[in-house]
Order: sequence, then structure tokens, then C-alpha cells
Amino acid sequence: MLDVALDTSPLALTRAGTARYLRELLDALGHEPEVRIHQHSFRARSRLAVPVRDVGWYLGALPALARNADVLHCPTFRAPVRSGVPLVVTFHDLAVLRHPEAFNAWTRNYSRAVLPRVARAATRLIAVSAFTAQELVDLLDVPEEKIRVVRNAVGEPFSPTGQGAEGEYVLAVGTIEPRKNLPALVEGFRRASLNGCELRIVGRRGWGNVDTPPSDGVRWLGEVSDAELARLYRGARCTAYVSLYEGFGLPVLEAMACGSAVVAADLPPIHEFAAGVVTVDPHDPDSIAAGLTEALSRREELGREGRRAAAGLDWPRVARDTVAVYREVAA
Repeated sequence: MLDVALDTSPLALTRAGTARYLRELLDALGHEPEVRIHQHSFRARSRLAVPVRDVGWYLGALPALARNADVLHCPTFRAPVRSGVPLVVTFHDLAVLRHPEAFNAWTRNYSRAVLPRVARAATRLIAVSAFTAQELVDLLDVPEEKIRVVRNAVGEPFSPTGQGAEGEYVLAVGTIEPRKNLPALVEGFRRASLNGCELRIVGRRGWGNVDTPPSDGVRWLGEVSDAELARLYRGARCTAYVSLYEGFGLPVLEAMACGSAVVAADLPPIHEFAAGVVTVDPHDPDSIAAGLTEALSRREELGREGRRAAAGLDWPRVARDTVAVYREVAA
């Protein structure tokens, strides 16, 4: 039996992709007989507490709490720079280093100073895509032998079974921040002239004062439950995800699993798992408009392809592969 200290702090701050990864991984690990999970969390939710979390928690308190574990696993790049037990760190992307202008000053400066030290301290780094694994090599000079690729997955309630939301709409999902490229999507949607179709945007506000226009056929729904999100995926004419940079692109996979045709940015990690997806140049509203038009015209065909591809990517597989990393570092 392996005793694993797992940092669950991301659950206190977000419901976005990293939190979904952590929730699903926790649930799947609960069915693995070889491990015993000990959850540790910095629970303050205020953004004013972020420096305390990043410095006091990760550089001091968390390593001390994990000192009797066989493995310490941090599910994001926020992690200790020293650990008395083998350290596993999951990297979802390196956007903060590749596109620092898309992040606030604290995150930029913290990441530039700490991420290289985290990468050196980790016994193994889990990358959620081959693309992210290569980013670790290119940007942090991580030896390839330290990296294990464990791709993300999808599970309930994201399936084609169930009701779809009513109305004629294109769905966009993601935190409202510069990297998610909302202005280009809105402009592409308008240029597509989709005969009264509405653009519905799901996601919490991030940083950067990105506008979420409430008129002209564009409606921001804010955060919704997973069940409601699945209903929106099922009912959408198509789902659009035109982020400028991703380490994986979990909403694309969720939409595929629900049978939605997808328009996605032409990014390397998307091609690692996507089917039933029309890829576009995220910098070009005309390309986005053409992609939306194509997806709507091929909606049924693309939905079938996406459902088939998503069926092979489940969270029990992620848990098994993650436990294999735990065993490797604890040996």
C-alpha cells in the first residue's frame, strides 16, 4: 500500500480544467486498491491569499505535512521546490512561460522564478499531452526520462445520453481571460451570419477585463453545473473552442463525448485526441467563421466521430497510469 499525499488546493479556487482533472482523478484513485490518498489543502479562496498560498503553503507547509507519505503529488505546477519524499508534479501547460503577457504580474513573476526549481525538484513530471511534454523539455530543460505522458479523460455526466438544452446556439466554454480568445470568436461568429443562432458563453470571469457582450446574439451564462454544461453541449449546434494556447483542451473532449460537433483552434495537443473537430486559425475571424459554417453543415457526421474517439479516454485509465508513476518513484 502506497501512502500518497495529494495537494487538493486547486479545488478551493476554481472549477475550471485543473479542478476537474483533480476531482476526477481523486474519484478514480479511490477505486485503486494499491494507494491510500491523504488530501492536503490550502483552503483560503481570496485572491489576496494567493501569495500566501504560493510561498507559505507550497514552499513550507505542504512539504512538512507530506513528510510521512511515500509520494507527494501536486496536480498543477504550483508545488514545492524541495521535498523530503518523492515529488510528482502534473503540468497541464506552460502557457505562463510561453505567453506571459496573458497572465497577471504576480503569476508571471512567481512562475518565472519558481517553475524551473519545481521541475528540478520533481522526481517525475506528468504531462497531460505529448505537446506539453515537449514544452517541458524546450522551456524548462527537463530531461525526457523524467516525464510521463498521461492524457486527460472524460466521464459522467459528459455523454450523449440525456436531454439537450433548447434553442439554436453555438456554445463556447472557458474562463473569460485573454488566452481564451473571446473577441476573435465573437467576431468570427458575427461574420458567419448563422441565421439567428445565438452564441452562448459558459465560464467564470478570469482576469484581463475581457468583455462578454450581452447583446447582438451573444449571451454570457457564467458558471454552470456539470449537469447543465453537459446539457448545453448536447443541445448546441456546435461547440467552439479557439484558445490561443492549450496544453490539452478538455472542453473539446467533453463536447466530443456529448456528441457535439466542435470547432477548435489548430493547436498541436488538440490533434492528439480530437476527432469530429474542424480546426481553424484562432487569430483569423474569417477562418473561425468558415469553421463554424462547416461544423454546422456536418453536425451529425462530426458528432458521431467525436463520440467514438472520446469513448476510449476514461478516468480509470488516468488513475492506473498515475498509480504506475507513484510506484515508479516510490520503488
